[in-house]
Amino acid sequence: MIRLLIADDHPVVRDGLSGMFAAEPEFEVVGQASDGAEAIRLAEALRPDVILMDLQMPGTNGLAAIGELTDRGVPSRVLVLTTYDTDGYVVPAIEAGATGYLLKDAPRDELLRAVRSAAEGKSVLAPSVANTLMNHVRTPPTPDILSPRELEVIEWVAAGNTNREIAAHLFISEATVKTHLLNIYAKLNAPDRASAVAEAFKRGLLKA
Repeated sequence: MIRLLIADDHPVVRDGLSGMFAAEPEFEVVGQASDGAEAIRLAEALRPDVILMDLQMPGTNGLAAIGELTDRGVPSRVLVLTTYDTDGYVVPAIEAGATGYLLKDAPRDELLRAVRSAAEGKSVLAPSVANTLMNHVRTPPTPDILSPRELEVIEWVAAGNTNREIAAHLFISEATVKTHLLNIYAKLNAPDRASAVAEAFKRGLLKA
């Protein structure tokens, strides 16, 4: 019996996945979580074999939850199930400790096989995700990818400043800050502020 925890902020998705796995005699859905913090709490209490983890959730997102579960030594295997396959999502999730990474359009049989494999400790990647990882590995680092002004903006973001505070520090408008951030996200292939900061540290653009 493979014990499964499902973490997704959409109730319809959680219920659909629960119903699908409940119909299979080898799986037992032991819990559902609507955000990363709840997933961490339930994982520690229930010790499921596999956690199906969405990445974009309110509050504590899936990426943060994966890292926290790894840091706490929770033995559950985490299988990411999301709609995003860019390296701004894929690479941080794998580095944080995810066993596998699938997309939500995966066929039912593929998802069942993936959970079985994850329970055995085997890595599982959707084809597009595997390509993303290969391209990431093959792409040489570009430490000067951001302009001097963009570096200033990401430094203030890393220090915990809001857009309004950054605008005041740099004597620019909030709209200009937002434009710089959009350029930073695109250049670092990052979906949000936290991911952009993490990627900037990883590339050596920011120093701890």
